[in-house]
Amino acid sequence: MDILKKIQDHREQEEELKWEGTFAEYLGMLKERPYLAQSAHSRVYNMIKNAGVVEEHDHKRYKFFDEDIYGLDTAMEKLVEEYFHPAARRLDVRKRILLLMGPVSGGKSTLVNLLKRGLEKYSHTDEGAVFAIKGCPMHEDPLHLIPHHLREEFAQEYGIRIEGSLSPLNTMRLEKEFGGRIEDVLVERIFFSEDKRTGIGTFSPSDPKSQDIADLTGSIDFSTIAQYGSESDPRAYRFDGELNKANRGMMEFQEMLKCDEKFLWHLLSLTQEGNFKAGRFALISADELIVAHTNEAEYRSFIANKKNEALHSRMIVMPVPYNLKYSQEEKIYEKMIRESDIRDVHIAPHTLKVAAMFSILTRLKESKKASVDILKKLRLYDGEILEGFSDVDVEELKKEFSDEGMSGIDPRYVINRISSTIIKKEMTSINALDVLRSLKDGLDSHASISSDDKERYLEFISLARKEYDEIAKKEVQKAFVYSYEESAVTLMDNYLDNVEAYCNKAKLRDPLTGEELNPDERLMRSIEEQIGVSENAKKAFREEILIRISAYARKGKKFDYQSHERLREAIQKKLFADLKDVVKITTSTKTPDEQQLKKINEVVATLVDEHGYNSSSANELLKYVGSLLNR
Repeated sequence: MDILKKIQDHREQEEELKWEGTFAEYLGMLKERPYLAQSAHSRVYNMIKNAGVVEEHDHKRYKFFDEDIYGLDTAMEKLVEEYFHPAARRLDVRKRILLLMGPVSGGKSTLVNLLKRGLEKYSHTDEGAVFAIKGCPMHEDPLHLIPHHLREEFAQEYGIRIEGSLSPLNTMRLEKEFGGRIEDVLVERIFFSEDKRTGIGTFSPSDPKSQDIADLTGSIDFSTIAQYGSESDPRAYRFDGELNKANRGMMEFQEMLKCDEKFLWHLLSLTQEGNFKAGRFALISADELIVAHTNEAEYRSFIANKKNEALHSRMIVMPVPYNLKYSQEEKIYEKMIRESDIRDVHIAPHTLKVAAMFSILTRLKESKKASVDILKKLRLYDGEILEGFSDVDVEELKKEFSDEGMSGIDPRYVINRISSTIIKKEMTSINALDVLRSLKDGLDSHASISSDDKERYLEFISLARKEYDEIAKKEVQKAFVYSYEESAVTLMDNYLDNVEAYCNKAKLRDPLTGEELNPDERLMRSIEEQIGVSENAKKAFREEILIRISAYARKGKKFDYQSHERLREAIQKKLFADLKDVVKITTSTKTPDEQQLKKINEVVATLVDEHGYNSSSANELLKYVGSLLNR
């Protein structure tokens, strides 16, 4: 990749997108493209919507969040449907501060950064283009130039409502530079950039004694007072506070509830009326989305203080809980590892999955339903189909506790423990047992874990270990069966012949003697029992297999070993049960003979080539499974 060439291409693209013209020319553009005059909230909503929406089981998944936010589809749907969408339609929620509340490392900052980066990119598209009065430090909306008494007629003609008044600086510029001729005022296209402080602002509280309100609203430039003669001359004022610079876009208020009260007062007027006070001027209009984030403890403390009632009433609180799907949690770890210096270390398959299971278990609450233990809940939340449970049951479980996911182990703790294991032991390869051991050791030094929680978490580590034991046995089972692929296919063909005869009430013919035989019930049940098919359900299961074979035949496709997932699993389990003794002997013997050594090497090769292990982690897996089978 020629990085300099790519930078040059980007620079040329930016130049092509630039536009400058008069207000009269801008109005001409609005005739054709009225969406250019959208509000800040509308721009954010359209940015999210235009990235794509997927309808899934009466829920919407917004693809905008897919690459960075994992397992929070419900929270993101609520955020869009209950805040961004109505705010874009100019409903009253746009006059509220969006407060994201959730546990540490739960994704609040990631979400805000995603919105900021998204807006920067979106402002480079035609749908997200933003135009402002040229030379205005607040990137003011050109439509503020239209006098209030003409705005109703303008709305009828253009279909665009105008809110807000022309700022003091541009009011003066209109008279002095353009002689009151609004049609001649210069307008330019701007591009949002947090680095350049254009349309995106960030405010972080510091020491209340030293932090100045000017950080929010700008300040007087004392060096120009002699030139302009008055502190109330807008040219003697620096409109460079975060509220000024975030105009037309979004403003992030980090740790807002830690702010001194005087900083929060400005937000009362800004949220409700769309303006704020700065210096010796009339109220200054601003159109911006204000996003703040905090944790639950700080929020509870904030609302307990009666003095905060006015500000609290101007907030929309959106809970951002921890993810509760272990498959999505695994993706969070993968992403964090990709961004770290441990990405070159070999992490054996299922290592992150088992760590994710432990994390999710710490976040779940025990259901009051006797039929649902915490492991079943873990699986149901991840979308697994369990016998006796439907989607309705899962929805009911989710409604059982409104604060589920607001506590537990955070992703950073898991990554820290993985990193600690690698660095301490200078390992080039780690597996699930290494990580579980490290997670257990780290509980003693985790300051925020109570003794009761620690006891529960140790139980969850044991549960995760048991899950890994099953996964490990299954993985070796698959590798052994792969080496016996021909046996698996033969067993499956034999089973299908018997199922076909059973369903058609026919007999089988012995290939050697020609004798007619009844379907082998014992063989069929020995396979079906491997996946929990009951005596009552066997007929339906066999008919389902026959229907699948017919469907494949109609499409001209051959029904084979890979065509039915549950049947394939049953065949593998049956074959593995028959091979268990072979596996035991092969994996546990300290001095394998030539035949056993050949088989071990075949299985190791399969684990490396087909399942993502390296030779070291594959051999460790075989030894571990051998010890499990010999218990």
